[in-house]
Amino acid sequence: MMYRKIMVPVDESAAAKRALQEAIMLAKLCHSVIRVVNVVDLAQFSWGGVGAMPSEEVRKAVNAAGEKGVREAQALLEQSSLQYEIAVIESAGDKIADLLIREATEHHVDLVVMGTHGFSGFMHVLMGSVAEGVLRQSDIPVMLLRVREDN
Repeated sequence: MMYRKIMVPVDESAAAKRALQEAIMLAKLCHSVIRVVNVVDLAQFSWGGVGAMPSEEVRKAVNAAGEKGVREAQALLEQSSLQYEIAVIESAGDKIADLLIREATEHHVDLVVMGTHGFSGFMHVLMGSVAEGVLRQSDIPVMLLRVREDN
């Protein structure tokens, strides 16, 4: 099966960068489109509740966070000469895994490529795992790339 569209959730982590690099290699082989997705959690802007800030200020902060999350990804994609799409998704307390699965389904993604930190034991229980949530719930194939960021 050829992958027509590959989705890569990105943030500013080494794990996300590694996942994007792998997706780019695969997309070149399959002549795929890459869809980069960055989830911006609105909770990080709601010190006194989102309603406490003027909506225009919230919007600017969300846009800045989204742009920062995709800037490096866009630079890599431009160098690759692949077709790509970029989306910034706003989360208002939603489970990020659910948002990613919805995004993949709505945009007819054939493969999701994600980096993971590979936490285990207590840290895994404490931190949870977006990658694990996507893997458990998705009907779309998921490629996980484990990256240790403790170098």
